[in-house]
Amino acid sequence: MMDRLRVFVSSVQRELEDERLVVQNLINTDPFLQAHCSPVLYEMEPASPERAVEGCLRTLDACQVYLLIVGVEYGSVVGERSITHTEYRRAKERGLPVLAFIKGERHLRREQGTAMLLEEIDADGFKYKRFGNVIDLQREVRAALVRLLRDGFGSTPTSDEDEIARQTIEATSPFESSQSDRVSWDDLDHDVARRLIAAADGVAAEALSEQDLLSGAMLRGLVWRDTGNRWPQETGADPTIHTRMDAYYATAAGVVLLSTDPSAVFPQCRILADAYRGVEPDGAPSDHEDIRAPMPLAIERAIAFVDRNTRHPMRVVGLNRVRLDEYPTEALREAVVNAVAHRDYEDAGRKILLEVFSDRVVISSPGLPPAPITLARLRSGKYRPCSRNPVLAQCLSYFHRIEERGSGFRRMADQMLDHGLERPLLGTDMGYFQVTFLGPGDDIDRLRVPEGRLTVTPAMEARLSDRQRAIMGQVLETGSVTTRWCIRELGVARDTAHRDLSALVELGLLVRTGAGRGTRYLPRSGGEG
Repeated sequence: MMDRLRVFVSSVQRELEDERLVVQNLINTDPFLQAHCSPVLYEMEPASPERAVEGCLRTLDACQVYLLIVGVEYGSVVGERSITHTEYRRAKERGLPVLAFIKGERHLRREQGTAMLLEEIDADGFKYKRFGNVIDLQREVRAALVRLLRDGFGSTPTSDEDEIARQTIEATSPFESSQSDRVSWDDLDHDVARRLIAAADGVAAEALSEQDLLSGAMLRGLVWRDTGNRWPQETGADPTIHTRMDAYYATAAGVVLLSTDPSAVFPQCRILADAYRGVEPDGAPSDHEDIRAPMPLAIERAIAFVDRNTRHPMRVVGLNRVRLDEYPTEALREAVVNAVAHRDYEDAGRKILLEVFSDRVVISSPGLPPAPITLARLRSGKYRPCSRNPVLAQCLSYFHRIEERGSGFRRMADQMLDHGLERPLLGTDMGYFQVTFLGPGDDIDRLRVPEGRLTVTPAMEARLSDRQRAIMGQVLETGSVTTRWCIRELGVARDTAHRDLSALVELGLLVRTGAGRGTRYLPRSGGEG
């Protein structure tokens, strides 16, 4: 498989920051582009002692594609030309593929230097595409990169990947890429950021430095850099130094995922949870929680709310006493993740609703599925994935190990059926998209024991002696057993106790830990081999 192409995104930063971020997010979240390309924005590189232009050029020299976005402004001039113009010249010298995108029509009045740059692009014979908004830009950028990968490397997207990209671009909301200076990088929950970046990069969380966290958050569209907008006295630095300083702030997606209370910025970023004693809302819920937290943590609090407000019958299977959940936890989590990832955040007046009734759990998300997804397609399972918030969807997949994009409703259905329940119901109500999980009602015995939860299967139990059954009963009740317990409670010699315990270890039922008098025998977990 070819190495991913590093695509250098060049533009005047302050004027075209939104466009830069949108291009970055497109490359990072489009399944085909993500497999073949990596976006490179210079402000995300580690700080360099060199002058800005030299740092930009050094970064550009490590890239294989030059992607230029031109607007009205010419940008900061260093020497005879702007940094962006210098980058363009360097890309030409190195013979890189140049993909140029011009914002606005030809007659748009632009700064003199910008007009000169466009004339140079024309004279050099490079083709460029014009765009009017970020939807147009995404379409044109994807088409250009797909063409480059096809012609230069023989890589082409499948028809499904093309259709998914088309639908996602059309459905994409501008919300998650929007920028403000209301929440700084220092104000975000860095523990949550560390979990996200570690999961995304497949590294140990403790191995990540603070710079790694910042770079990782910027790469994923969660943080943006405000270049030179603050004076030193605003930051506590030496006020006699008369230069502006860079600052880092959360994008809307960063606020949702990493802010300690996203609702302080976006009131709609809350989960309102209510539990009722009966089958209808009665105005006096038995439990209520207004969940405000970084959304990865809010999702877990929502699952905990359902857990404490639903039944958990004990089932005895062989030697096992198994605690069952009234609803499959993973199906509930999938539904809440979907609600957070795919809701309409531009509807600032409504929150996600979680309602627990005696016979069902209902999760309501503001906004209907984006076109062309319909309820009929969702119910049939025959639909292509499409998200109005692809950055949020991708980042939440790292937290909650949702790897198969677009198959969430099929997984929910399978998990409910495996649990002994009906498929979830999908519907809409007053502008909300609803997922309803029907419970077992009075027939609690219909619940099934999940696979992998049994430590001792009935077939395995039949192979055990009476003493070994007693040993396993003690382990399952208290969590461990010792040789001394066997001698005392079973009335056997030390050698006999040791033989019984060793046999259970060989059968894969117990694992030995410790040494000497500290030796204990624990149940072997399903994940141990």
